[in-house]
Amino acid sequence: MRDFVLATDSSCDLPQELVDKFELTVVPLTVNIDGKVYKNYLDGREIGFKEFYDYSRAKADIKTSCPSLEAFNTAFTDILESGKDILYIGFSSALSATTQNARTVADDLAPLYPDAKIIVVDSLAASMGQGLLLKYVYEEKQKGVSIEELAQYAEDTKGHICHWFTVNDLMYLKRGGRVSATTAIAGTALNVKPVMHTDDEGRLTNVGKARGRKASLQALLEHMKESAINPKEQTIYISHGDCEDEVRDFAKLIKKEVGFKEVAINYVGPVIGGHTGPGVVALFFYGTQR
Repeated sequence: MRDFVLATDSSCDLPQELVDKFELTVVPLTVNIDGKVYKNYLDGREIGFKEFYDYSRAKADIKTSCPSLEAFNTAFTDILESGKDILYIGFSSALSATTQNARTVADDLAPLYPDAKIIVVDSLAASMGQGLLLKYVYEEKQKGVSIEELAQYAEDTKGHICHWFTVNDLMYLKRGGRVSATTAIAGTALNVKPVMHTDDEGRLTNVGKARGRKASLQALLEHMKESAINPKEQTIYISHGDCEDEVRDFAKLIKKEVGFKEVAINYVGPVIGGHTGPGVVALFFYGTQR
């Protein structure tokens, strides 16, 4: 059985130490800030996360884009030339063309490397939800399963990766077309915070609202209580838009009320953060259903 590489893209928002632990090849997305283009490397080498959110707070013009076909071609060819196969698990196709670009390149490379396998899995996930799926897939890979078995495991598991999040400023969602101007203005005036999740089709869906920040975070916790499977035995992931102290307090609350085995906390990266703004908080865990 040929060895294979686990590949993904930078929308997974994993800290670099977990990228290294999971032995991931990561293809970066890009962010354009006031006309200057940066690659979204997970170690922040081109733009730091705090720096990005400073730009966001200053109302910079922020646009994001998926990796080009050329970027995927370079990354995948390097792996294939080393004699290894590829299992790529990518950003939700309902939110980005990233995974479609990966699939296009995989199809183009297949006849050039007839002995190789390139399998593309649409995670239907985003941010550290995608990262949490990669964690489970990496752990399964350590059991010595085949690339086909692991791809099927990813398909079977992705529907159990729960994403719940809230934003602090509705105006960022308005700019991205996620809420109307009327909703954003009225919600801001009333201090209403949306409670959203990523659904079974990988789309961001508004499922409720809470009055004030504390209530919105409590709503995320209540959803975890409702659907998490054996939370005390889980590693949960929490990503945030430059509000780490608040998120660490939130993690303490989760530990007290629900429990967990481990927690990993990291920034929401520039690609997703460009649409959600500073103050976004997202909670990811394994549950009965999305």
